[in-house]
Amino acid sequence: MRLIGTVDGKVDAKGRVFLPAIFRRALGDKESASLVMRKDIFENCLVLYTESEWYEHLDELQQRLNRWNREHRALFRRYVSDVEWLTLDAGGRFLIPRRYLQMAGIRQEVTFVGMDRTIEIWAKRDKSENDDNQGFGNKLQELMA
Repeated sequence: MRLIGTVDGKVDAKGRVFLPAIFRRALGDKESASLVMRKDIFENCLVLYTESEWYEHLDELQQRLNRWNREHRALFRRYVSDVEWLTLDAGGRFLIPRRYLQMAGIRQEVTFVGMDRTIEIWAKRDKSENDDNQGFGNKLQELMA
């Protein structure tokens, strides 16, 4: 499963939003039944995982942690405690709880970004805020050279 692309959407007054059809098709019926959402640890956005991707992600994290280390246990607890399980309704909508909308600074308009195995949900910004083609090109060249 590869989730790529960018799609804009709107959050209704109750906090519901449609998962874009392109992502629903990529997820398939069984995968979209349960999604996991959490606030990104680096960026001001929300991240959606399929259930299977979330468990793979947790397995990778747990392999790096020592369950007998108090600091590691606290880190893991904090990471998994701020997670929301989501289910799509028949129309492909899901509810973003108010606290998550506030954490990500989302009001009404959102942008979904497919990040290969996850989907990010961003508060919609003016395109000029995200335009840094020169810097992007330079960093990509540096990485790939």
